[in-house]
Amino acid sequence: MSRNVSCYVASLNDPSTIASEIDQAIHECYIQSRPVYLTLPTDMVQKKVEGERLKTPIDLAFPKNDEQKEDYVVGVVLKYLHEAKNPVILVDACAIRHRALDETHELIKKSGIPTFVAPMGKGAVDETLSNYGGVYAGDGSNAGVKERVESSDLIISIGAIKSDFNTAGFTMRTSQLNTIDFHSNYVRVRYSEYPNVRMNGVLKKVTQKMGKLNIQEGPKPANEIPASEKSTGPSDTVTQAWFWPRMGQWLKEKDIVITETGTSNFGIWETRFPADVTAISQVLWGSIGYATGSCAGAALAAKELKHAGRTILFTGDGSFQLTAQEVSTMIRRDLKPIIFVIVNDGFEIERQIHDDPNQDYNSIQPWKYKQLVDTFGAKQGTYDTFTVKSKKEIEDLFANDKFNKAEHLQVSLCIFSL
Repeated sequence: MSRNVSCYVASLNDPSTIASEIDQAIHECYIQSRPVYLTLPTDMVQKKVEGERLKTPIDLAFPKNDEQKEDYVVGVVLKYLHEAKNPVILVDACAIRHRALDETHELIKKSGIPTFVAPMGKGAVDETLSNYGGVYAGDGSNAGVKERVESSDLIISIGAIKSDFNTAGFTMRTSQLNTIDFHSNYVRVRYSEYPNVRMNGVLKKVTQKMGKLNIQEGPKPANEIPASEKSTGPSDTVTQAWFWPRMGQWLKEKDIVITETGTSNFGIWETRFPADVTAISQVLWGSIGYATGSCAGAALAAKELKHAGRTILFTGDGSFQLTAQEVSTMIRRDLKPIIFVIVNDGFEIERQIHDDPNQDYNSIQPWKYKQLVDTFGAKQGTYDTFTVKSKKEIEDLFANDKFNKAEHLQVSLCIFSL
């Protein structure tokens, strides 16, 4: 069953080959960014294997493109790039997954071309750059972005994933005649496809050789709160339009931000990140409950790597109830994320996208969320919980130095419907 989705499959039956097969699996998984599958029979678990090979690092370098083919593709790309009057760059998730961010960043910085990200590409680009323009997602785009991207005569698309949520319900209106697609195993220029040409080498040479280009500026997102939303009195209701730009002002460099499939996954599009912020989401498959487990994994990785930034989770109460037990894992591993639980009393995203928002099956049993951390066995003094119901209470929370330092596990209940 796994063979159809795996790039490498092996049954570890022979001690003389087990070590090499494991190394090969790691190599293929890394290079191709695809699953591998190893079968380990129980009678092999205690077998001895050659340990000398552990002294030799696994070669994780990407294979180089055929030089003549690569140079030809670079020439074709440069031809259309120099002819373009108002090009844009659109960065998506496969630029992250297939490790082409270094080459992508060099192109963005040197070219000055207005640069946008698709929802799954959020965090792939340094959003402090002057030519960063925001999130393009068809009808769900940031202000001014849809018009700028769709009026461009050339889109440099890097690592695109054209799935439903990532295109805001397939509402992107761009033409392949105006698009150059860069991927891990091919480059497509308009309708001409060049297989077995990895994007990294092509992007690097394009950046080196491009020279002067025609540039028209794009929009400048700035975490600005709309004038109608600026009041922050004790009774002021929290709205999407206020919450996410304000959240963008609160985030710090090197933060890791995990957003659940739901209102937070869409709301985070309205933030402009500081430098070096990592964004993690599950917008491709839309699996609710993913984000809490993902937060545990991200926080554990950050702890092991001694990462300087905070790990921050945004999840709705419906999604949280599916995988809340992962908070127990966070406690056991002494992890210290900041968790925002947005209490909508149900599956709010389902209410919003369906014709009848009052269906009973979108409601859930209310929990005493602040008591969960104690129920899972956390010791007093090793965690904090907060409840916020208004703009003023959120402002007070963001002004709390102890909360901002995130020196232990913190759960903030956001009692409002986003």
